[in-house]
Amino acid sequence: MSDVAVIENFVKKYDALKQEIAKVIIGQEDVVNQILISIFSGGHSLLIGVPGLAKTLMVNTIAQALGLDFKRIQFTPDLMPSDILGSEILDENRQFKFIKGPIFANIILADEINRTPPKTQAALLEAMQERSVTVAGHQYKLNLPYFVLATQNPIEQEGTYPLPEAQLDRFMFAINLEYPSFKEEVDVVKATTTDIQLSVNALFTAREIIDFQNVIRRIPVADNVIEYAVTLVGKTRPKADTAADIVKEFVDWGAGPRASQNLILAAKTHAATHGKFSPDIENIQAVATGILRHRIIKNYKAEAEGITDEKIIESLF
Repeated sequence: MSDVAVIENFVKKYDALKQEIAKVIIGQEDVVNQILISIFSGGHSLLIGVPGLAKTLMVNTIAQALGLDFKRIQFTPDLMPSDILGSEILDENRQFKFIKGPIFANIILADEINRTPPKTQAALLEAMQERSVTVAGHQYKLNLPYFVLATQNPIEQEGTYPLPEAQLDRFMFAINLEYPSFKEEVDVVKATTTDIQLSVNALFTAREIIDFQNVIRRIPVADNVIEYAVTLVGKTRPKADTAADIVKEFVDWGAGPRASQNLILAAKTHAATHGKFSPDIENIQAVATGILRHRIIKNYKAEAEGITDEKIIESLF
């Protein structure tokens, strides 16, 4: 099958996937789109929202609809790296045997990731970047496809630990979840206060997802689109010659080269979901906010004046 035919098939399956997810998740279409774009781009996502917005249910539903193995890890202050990665034990023959931790799944939900100390958060770094885990000098490869979808609570900051910049940068998207509209909330209450059980059908296999990821990576990109992405990222760096005025005034640190790579990968996937065979500048702009939001570190002046990440990013277009 040619790549063009694969993309056309991908559009049909992607639309069916969203309909399947919508059986359980009411509204939040933009959030679901960003999560799916990160998955088909091979990236990870950080979901930021107050309690009760169905973050855990959303990740579980997406995993079911994709037909992937799913594990949930509840991050707490006393969680240890071995609770995530696994550990070696002595078996009955007095030989060391490795017992795999919950990180060995296709989709990992790292729930309330900022509630555990940096030492435990760092246990995810190798898995997120190299798709492998090293325990006691032995490297174990993770099954592909592999995604970390983490949730973070923006309130109740007592007892939380900020995510290290190195870990934040490994998330392709940081996605803000907003409260539902009045109509959506009415629909949520109607759907969740009865005894009707909704089932989600698996529409993909792990092999299919990997094949779609490979085809999306082969999508050609014009030089001017790549240059636009790199220029856009360069504008977020306050000490760069190309920095925007708003960045020089309100930003301490800008985005690194991984942001440029993620912009192109996500733009390819965004274009593919709309049946396009090459991304353009509109596709870059469509994914830019989620990709740059967590890579821009604002200064105290921005916080004092209420300047949002979204305002800074939109001004760069």
